[in-house]
Amino acid sequence: MAKHHVIVGGGPAATNAVETIRQFDADSTIILVSDEPAHSRMALPYWLSGQIPREHVLTGDEAYFQRLGVQCRVPARAVKLDAQNKKLTLDSGEELSFDTLLIATGSSPLKLDIPGVDLPGVQPLWTLDHTQSVLQYTETLSKPQVAFIGAGFIGFIVLNAMYKRGWELCVVERQEHVLPRMLDAQAAAVVQDWLAARGVEVHCGTTVREIRSGQNGQKLLVLENGQELPADVVIVAIGVKPNVDWLEGSGLEIDQGVVIDDHCRTNMPDIYAAGDVAQGPVLFSDQKEIHAIQPTAVDHGRVAGANMAGQDISYPGSLSMNVVDICGLQAASFGRWDAPEATVIANPSRHIYRKLCWQEDQPVGAIFLGQANDLGMLNDVGMVKGMLQTQTRLGPWKRFLEENPFDIRRPFIACQVAAKLARFRLLGRPSQPRGYRFQGGEAVATPGPGHASYVHTKPQTDSSSSG
Repeated sequence: MAKHHVIVGGGPAATNAVETIRQFDADSTIILVSDEPAHSRMALPYWLSGQIPREHVLTGDEAYFQRLGVQCRVPARAVKLDAQNKKLTLDSGEELSFDTLLIATGSSPLKLDIPGVDLPGVQPLWTLDHTQSVLQYTETLSKPQVAFIGAGFIGFIVLNAMYKRGWELCVVERQEHVLPRMLDAQAAAVVQDWLAARGVEVHCGTTVREIRSGQNGQKLLVLENGQELPADVVIVAIGVKPNVDWLEGSGLEIDQGVVIDDHCRTNMPDIYAAGDVAQGPVLFSDQKEIHAIQPTAVDHGRVAGANMAGQDISYPGSLSMNVVDICGLQAASFGRWDAPEATVIANPSRHIYRKLCWQEDQPVGAIFLGQANDLGMLNDVGMVKGMLQTQTRLGPWKRFLEENPFDIRRPFIACQVAAKLARFRLLGRPSQPRGYRFQGGEAVATPGPGHASYVHTKPQTDSSSSG
């Protein structure tokens, strides 16, 4: 008997759940409920920076969902869940029955409670409409001045997009340094030095007391000490919260988010949760946490979709990770990067910082900071991430890494991390690429000039020559 699946959400958790259900179940009914078109929030800064058009942010269109046999309720919002009777009520009054339900409603930006937050041009940047609003608000300004309230991961992704457009930027962060949930103080000092050299103002250890109207439509951010910062646009980026308010009275277990087990199941039969709204298993801890990042949302969506389709798939736990480009300086942090035992190497003059955190002989966290040639063009970040994901103990190679922190490759190979990664299958089968391409086009990759150095281990020689 064909099942009736309902999925609430339009982000990566939802779309990956849809595709995974179809891998195992071609005949079931799938209804997708979302208040926005299916899209990737992580792609919004590329639209904001002018690198892609709005359409390239989308991760599914009408033809795509029709091909998968998905009935769409877009735009629509779920407002009530009757978990006992398996019924979902939408804001239109429509009531949907289900056999299985996936809650993938994501998160929303926290609101700032100060005078002036409702002035024109003061807003978060989290949705398609938010992005469109900033582009419209600044289209007549030759070099907009933008102030950020909050210097976290989300704010810096947006800041980087505006830096690419040549806008004037300043940041206000209440904590003592930028990116407080991603970098330690030493790494953050390198970032702040980098930003200062590029004309980005940073004000840490202070808060915005109010926002006043200035001349010619500008705003004035008044800090605790009375200093005033002018801005055409103010981006509020003080954090996000899971969208769980609509689930009040549903019977679901809710802590910070919807609590799930290693199958992405909630405490109510046949109801699952995934992505930013879900509080689930994580690596290096017995506690359940929310990892509001796209890799976790994708994994959750695939695991939930498989189990909704009748499989028995368990999830080992998500790895906390953040990777961001900061005006040309690349930063990455993984796992328990604040663990007390650590191997650190730093060269502030070259804006290089590396930290590998340990629990006995097991890497449990890392911070990487550097320019592209010192970081992004190397495989070190991926190899350390692999060590963390496989929870590999290095044994005597720990001492080697402490003495040779730039030589990741040898312990990576010696401890057979690559082999462990190659054997891992989240769903017990090779993963499949996403089925959506803009206007049905094919993915095209054009290798850059440095490609040859990665695919050739030695220079080509004339086969006719003798040695």
